[in-house]
Amino acid sequence: MSRIGKKIIELNDKTQIKIENNLIMVKGPKGELSQELIDNVLIDVKDNEATVKVNDETDKKQRALWGLYRSLIFNMVEGVNEGFSKQLEINGVGFKAAVQGKNLVLNLGFSHSIEYNIPEGIDIKVEKNLVTISGIDKQKVGQTAAEIRAFKKPEPYKGKGIKYIDEVIRRKAGKVVKGAEA
Repeated sequence: MSRIGKKIIELNDKTQIKIENNLIMVKGPKGELSQELIDNVLIDVKDNEATVKVNDETDKKQRALWGLYRSLIFNMVEGVNEGFSKQLEINGVGFKAAVQGKNLVLNLGFSHSIEYNIPEGIDIKVEKNLVTISGIDKQKVGQTAAEIRAFKKPEPYKGKGIKYIDEVIRRKAGKVVKGAEA
C-alpha cells in the first residue's frame, strides 16, 4: 500500500473537483488547474473529501502512480486555494532585477542585461534584492525559480549570485599567501 496515496485530500467549500474524459479539473478561488489521468488511477470525491485509488494495489508501478497522483491532486487543491511562492535573493555589487512589462530584467555583472520572459500564470515582484515568484501551479513556480537562479548560481568564495532565500552556501577560504622566507 502506498503511504502517501491512501491519505485523504480535504476539500473546503470553495473547492470543486470534476473528472471528465481522463482529465481532472480543480477549481478554487485563485483559479483553475487540470491534470490528465492514467487509466489505472481512480479518484473518488464524496462530501468534502477526495480519495485516490488504483486498480491493483500489488502492482509496483500502480503503487508509484497512486502516490504521485495523490500528491499532484493535493498540490492542485492547495494551489487554487492558497497558491505557492518562492523567494530568490540577489547578492553582488551592482546586481539588480526589475520587472518591465512581461519581462524580468536582470543585471548580473555580464556585459549585457538578461531579459527573462515571465511565463503565463506566474507573478514576479522585485523588492531591492529579493525576487518573489508566485502562482497557483507548484511545478511552474519551482521551474521558473530554477530557471532564474540558473542565470548566475551563487559562487562559494564571496557568495555572489542568485540563491533561494533559505539556501545555505558552503563558503570556501580563498588562496592563502605564505610569508616570504629570508
